[in-house]
Amino acid sequence: MNLLEGKTGIIFGVANKRSIAWAIAQSLAAAGARLAFTYQGERLKEGVEGLTCTLPGSLLLPCDVTVDGDITNVFREVDAQFGRLDILVHSVAFAPREDLEGEFVNTSREGFKLAHDISAYSLVALTRGATPLMEKNGGGAVLAMSYYGAEKAVEGYNLMGVAKASLEASVRYLAANMGPRKIRVNAISAGPVNTLAARGIKGFTGMLKHHAERAPLRRNVELEEIGNAALFLLSDMSSAITGEVMFVDCGYNIIGV
Repeated sequence: MNLLEGKTGIIFGVANKRSIAWAIAQSLAAAGARLAFTYQGERLKEGVEGLTCTLPGSLLLPCDVTVDGDITNVFREVDAQFGRLDILVHSVAFAPREDLEGEFVNTSREGFKLAHDISAYSLVALTRGATPLMEKNGGGAVLAMSYYGAEKAVEGYNLMGVAKASLEASVRYLAANMGPRKIRVNAISAGPVNTLAARGIKGFTGMLKHHAERAPLRRNVELEEIGNAALFLLSDMSSAITGEVMFVDCGYNIIGV
């Protein structure tokens, strides 16, 4: 089904083939979308380029989401190369390791600011940068990635949970702002997936086991399933959905005890 035939998108956050962002990219590309990708620093460029070159017509651009000039340059180049933008995927998050592994009460001021800048404020900045391009062709869709730790205290998630809570609130406020412009903003709260970023969470292996034992489907979510959910939220099939956080976690979030 070519749900995205003729549409273009940009994806922030592909790191390697196990990235959630890459799973989303594959689903969007299979549905007909032409995609742009970003990387931060030359160290990461080669790995991302090795993946994106497999998608015909794709575009790869440098961008540090904490630098407004980089964001401006990215959307200027997307406009020049694609002439339009329909989709924005935000799969970017970071917190210093020491602020993840210790007690939350000991979170550093600098770590708190950095985590919120990269993990939450960047969604605001990227949406702002994408808005003029999306408005040119009558609207668009923005998608962010979250986790259950934004709602409940999850051991080992600490500062990232607080940053994800900020991200989810930003999704709602952006959706309210962007609605009159026909731009939808949603998030996926995915169950734990064995990505490079997740391995930085203390006790992650135990988290995977716990999730699979207690989720109603008695398993962990697959990357392809997250990609398919993203395709739904970014296509016209979800044209009346905005400001929502969709759980894609095999039902784990509904269980109380």
